[in-house]
Order: sequence, then C-alpha cells, then structure tokens
Amino acid sequence: MKHLKFAISLLILGQLAGCAGMRLIDSSVLSVADAPADYVWAGATYRFERLPSQKDQPGATIAERQAEQALSVAGLKRIDVPPGAGTATEPRLSVLVGFQGFQYLPTGVMGRTYWGDFDFYGGVGRGTPWGSGWGLGMGLNLPPPPRYRREVSLIIRDLASGRLVYETRATYDGPWSDNEPVFAALFRAALADFPKPPEGIRRVDVEIPR
Repeated sequence: MKHLKFAISLLILGQLAGCAGMRLIDSSVLSVADAPADYVWAGATYRFERLPSQKDQPGATIAERQAEQALSVAGLKRIDVPPGAGTATEPRLSVLVGFQGFQYLPTGVMGRTYWGDFDFYGGVGRGTPWGSGWGLGMGLNLPPPPRYRREVSLIIRDLASGRLVYETRATYDGPWSDNEPVFAALFRAALADFPKPPEGIRRVDVEIPR
C-alpha cells in the first residue's frame, strides 16, 4: 500500500510539473537584410509607421508594443519624434509592423473536415443461446480541437535614404488560443539572428510559459 501511495504521489507531481512547464513555439522564419555592408545598427533609433488601413486596426498598438520589446533585445531604440521635426533626435529608421491570425478546424482522414458527424457501424442478427446475436452501434465523430495560424512581419526602412534595409516574417501553426504570448514569441523569432540572418526559411524555437 505504501508503494502504491508513493507511485500515485509521483504521478500527481509529474502532472503538476507538466502543467507548470513551458510550451515551444516553433516558428518558420524568413529574413532578408539589404543594408550596406558598413551600415551601423548598434544603437539605431526608430519610430513606428502604419499603413492607412492599419490606423484603426484593433490590436495594432499591442502588436507594436510586442515588436518594441523584441526590437529592444535586438539593440534598437524607439523614440517618438514626428517626421520632419528637424531635431538631432529624429530617428534613423521606421518600422512597419504586420500581424494576422485565424482559427481553423483540421482536415480529417481522406480529406474530410470534421464538424461533428455521426458514423454507424456493426451488424444485424437475431440473438441465440449459443452466443451469436445482433446489434446496432452508433458513434459520434467529435471535431478535433481547433488550430491557430499566426504570422507577424517587420519591415525596416532607413529614413534618410528611403531604402528598405531589413525585412522579416515569422509564421506559426499550433493549438494555443491565447494570442498575446504567442504573437510576442513570433516577434522574438522574427528578429532572431538580426541583423545578419542566414539565407532561406529556417526554424526558430521560442519557449513561453503555459
């Protein structure tokens, strides 16, 4: 009995540890740098800019706050100076933030999309004392949990020359429904290896709390 109680205690502790663990946000990232070879990134300042369609977009302010945290880790500093202010503190860069996401149901076997359909199975026959019999079975195919696809992008432009000096995009598809921590992880992934990213699409892992 003592051994049984000990085993049950270990099982409960393991489950609690799993619940309190970390989740892995494994993003697909594509980054392209197009700054001159002698471009000085260290300590560069920036301001955010928005497209006309983004001015009243819900969540834009939250996305910029998350992007700001990731840009700070990358060594860039935000200053809010209106364009053309003509002061020594006018930023060198502008950053355009993009973000989008949607929820979907996975496609099931043989291309079927699950929406909660009924399947019938079994056979029909008359019951006898020798064990043969009949019955009708009915099962319910419940829909699988929804999944969430999210994407962020950052386009960095040199204000003096108008040149686009850095562009990056991060995409993630997973089961987590809480937007803010996942989007924040995507901005961190998008700026991995900044300002000299490798060529092509790469996987970037970021861990966040459950």
